[in-house]
Amino acid sequence: MKKMMMMLLLCHAAFAVKHSLRGYQMIFSGVPNIPDYVAVANVEGVPLSYYDGSMTTPEPRQDWIRKLMKEEPQLWERITQSAVDYQQFFKAQTISFRQHLNQTGGVHIHQQIVGCDWDDETEKVDGLVRYGYNGEDFLTFDAETETWIADNPQAEIIKQEWDGNKANNEFWKNFLINEFPAWLKMFWTYGKSLLQRTDLPSVSLLQKSTSSPVSCHATGFYPDRAMMFWRKDGEEIHEDVELGEILPNHDGSFQMSVDLNLSSVPPEDWRRYDCVFHLSGVKDHIVTTLDKAVIRTNWGKTAFTNDQEEPSNMTVPITAAVVVLAAVLIAAVGFTVYKKKKAPVNSSELSERLNPET
Repeated sequence: MKKMMMMLLLCHAAFAVKHSLRGYQMIFSGVPNIPDYVAVANVEGVPLSYYDGSMTTPEPRQDWIRKLMKEEPQLWERITQSAVDYQQFFKAQTISFRQHLNQTGGVHIHQQIVGCDWDDETEKVDGLVRYGYNGEDFLTFDAETETWIADNPQAEIIKQEWDGNKANNEFWKNFLINEFPAWLKMFWTYGKSLLQRTDLPSVSLLQKSTSSPVSCHATGFYPDRAMMFWRKDGEEIHEDVELGEILPNHDGSFQMSVDLNLSSVPPEDWRRYDCVFHLSGVKDHIVTTLDKAVIRTNWGKTAFTNDQEEPSNMTVPITAAVVVLAAVLIAAVGFTVYKKKKAPVNSSELSERLNPET
């Protein structure tokens, strides 16, 4: 087991040279009380900017992005113009989707993810363009073949049309392997002092009710390459254990939890268990012994205090309704930039608007 853990840690370290940039676009049709268009960008999982249909310019979410705005005002103007233009482009694409699917009314969510991963040692770049529709995978771009993959039978007719648009597919391949990585490298240059930092979390034991599992919750750590598990008598256990996902916090840090079901464990044996948190690149573990006296609950004196952040499943720092829909987007991952025959911009125009070097 220890050898397996070491292999996992080495795998985590191997990924340390990879950097990522993601853009998330969503259009909501027939959903009241939220913006009809939302766009979120992040690098290394850290929110960079937020933009929606009610705004005139993207809102930066990091101090170093605000620094970029001041030092490169013309660049930020191009970013703003690209955001505005892309909103119109994506809305036109949504109308085309609904026409292809013979949908005129009701609630619909059109989703897109564009991203790239860059290895700063090998310079290898992997691009991603994927669409989702109404919470399901829909279309994915294959950059090697410059064709589209229909992830849903309903997408087949659109796939056939897009496969025939060679100019647009060549644009996407170039965008993914050249232009989008240029954005990533620029953001990395400005933010690397913070993006390369290491922050250890605060770790707490939580329990919703006396019959609920005990959750070992870590929040405030960075980066997101972390491990968390329960041990009994010093040995890692998997039975009655449920590991949660690593989720972003509003401040750019991360949180995760691992639950332990103690329904069959007598109280006198609780202290034989402990929770271990390990952050990649940090030598020492954070070990928390299972002690009923320190468990924070929703019913006793150890309930959350004002200076302690209660666990949150928020995935992007926007309105609560949009957060739920953003979670749907990330879970259902759907993403790409489609050019229909009567799209308001052609491939070269879109390239100019998205290219940070122009």
